[in-house]
Amino acid sequence: MFNLIDNTLVFASYGNIFGLSNITISPMDIVLAYLVAILISIIVAFALKIPLLPSKPYRYSFDVSAIYPTPIISMGVFSIFLVLNYTFMYNGLVLAVIIGILSALFVKYLFDFVFPKPLNEDERDEINE
Repeated sequence: MFNLIDNTLVFASYGNIFGLSNITISPMDIVLAYLVAILISIIVAFALKIPLLPSKPYRYSFDVSAIYPTPIISMGVFSIFLVLNYTFMYNGLVLAVIIGILSALFVKYLFDFVFPKPLNEDERDEINE
């Protein structure tokens, strides 16, 4: 995993392997943009009234929360843009804000449609009968 992060930092900061990028970004700018994406996604999730933690028991809960999967989705989408060498404006900070907002909206309104919750044992028995 850390090798993937290291490769992302190297490719995004020095241009891609084909030399198509004419803008270089420092690794600190990339880390700052990741932090902005994470913080914005959590703040917008709170504004949309997504709970901080899932319901108990945490281990078997499939409820969405502000801590998981909201920042994970924003980091993943932002990584895709960095690997594609698209940072938009201000070294990726504006893109990080946009992705943070969109990831919180995705988790609030579309996450259950894209990734449905598994059926519990009672619902499985009713379907099998």
